[in-house]
Amino acid sequence: MTFPLGLAENSIQLVPDGTLLLHVLIILVMVYVLNRTLFKPINRILIAREERTRGRLSEAEEILRNVSQKISKYEHALRGARGEAYAFTEHERAGAMQDRQLQLSQMRQEIADSVAREKAEISRQAEEARSLLEIEARRIAGEIGTRVLSRPIGGADMN
Repeated sequence: MTFPLGLAENSIQLVPDGTLLLHVLIILVMVYVLNRTLFKPINRILIAREERTRGRLSEAEEILRNVSQKISKYEHALRGARGEAYAFTEHERAGAMQDRQLQLSQMRQEIADSVAREKAEISRQAEEARSLLEIEARRIAGEIGTRVLSRPIGGADMN
């Protein structure tokens, strides 16, 4: 037959006696010894590792901040240099355009002068040709008149 535990005759009953104090003392000594030999050194190692990790993280963050600042300065300087280069290019282009315009105006003036000289020369040659043609026409008219009239024609008859 089985009896419930509370009704068993051979049951274990905890009654505080002098061994309880011995057990508590052994536990306290164990905690003190473990604390001194195991927990404190491990805690110191963990704290040192945490400090090194934080130190390295803060060092890495500082390096990243410096890199970001340097990149920002570099980009700013690059934008400034590009602006200067564009301004210089624009200035040079404007100067080249002015030189080109000056050359074009000089060339146009030279062409205009040359055209005027050539027109004057053509006019002179045309006038010379007219006078030669008039003289030749009078001579031929005189010959034709002499042949047609069968008599010589004088200078008064030609006008």
